[in-house]
Amino acid sequence: MAGRLDGKVAIVTGAGSIGPGWGNGKAAAALFAREGAKIFAVDLSLDAAVETKAAIDAEGGDCTVHEADVSRRDEVKALVERCVKTYGRIDILHNNVGILDVGGPVETSEESWDRVIRVNLKSMYLTCKFVLPQMVRQFEHEGRGGAIVNIGSIAAIRWIGVPYISYAASKGAAMSFTRAVALEYAGRGVRCNCILPGLMNTPMVHKGLAGAYSGGDVEKMVALRDAQCPTGKMGDAWDVAYAALFLASDEAKYITGVALPVDGGITLKSV
Repeated sequence: MAGRLDGKVAIVTGAGSIGPGWGNGKAAAALFAREGAKIFAVDLSLDAAVETKAAIDAEGGDCTVHEADVSRRDEVKALVERCVKTYGRIDILHNNVGILDVGGPVETSEESWDRVIRVNLKSMYLTCKFVLPQMVRQFEHEGRGGAIVNIGSIAAIRWIGVPYISYAASKGAAMSFTRAVALEYAGRGVRCNCILPGLMNTPMVHKGLAGAYSGGDVEKMVALRDAQCPTGKMGDAWDVAYAALFLASDEAKYITGVALPVDGGITLKSV
């Protein structure tokens, strides 16, 4: 079924990929565009956002790029204002920005802790701070509000073998943040849901976790992570993107406050 997001405008943060291939944000932006949404693609790296735009343009989609650090208030305010000026509305906010640093509570520096919490959690608060009033206005004037889809992680609910305390804490908080927003805005036309990706084969994982698994050997890391999964293989960015598409679409109009694992069943395991 095509056209699932026809007439909608979607802000996708972290819309560029950190390395070769398809990251979660890049895949979501491309898929949303295929389904008819106009994409406001935000990334810290303008070049990465432009690469995403090129993929969307090649398929006949509509994409505007914007360079911003979404952990900074003024930059988030500016990007939201530009999106509304460009497209007139905001129907979907896809919070995809995320980083990780390996380390437990003893090894993690205070600077690293602050950076991960700022990027992973404060960014989500700031985008919602400035997008929610626009969505509520749309609901009051047109009867159409919006949908927020946040990217969490199964690290919020399970230990998966990697000591990254700040990442796990930020994703746990993102899940609670999602539920609080969902309840507060349920009567004002805004749905808010969270996806919990499992072990995924994405550029971010290649860059951030190879050392923790295999001393920097990416192929060995992939094999080890594949072996952890009940399916025998990690998921990829498109698995997450299709879940985001459903939650952003009107098909999910009665779903809010959900934390949806996209994990190939790994969180069903007892060990």
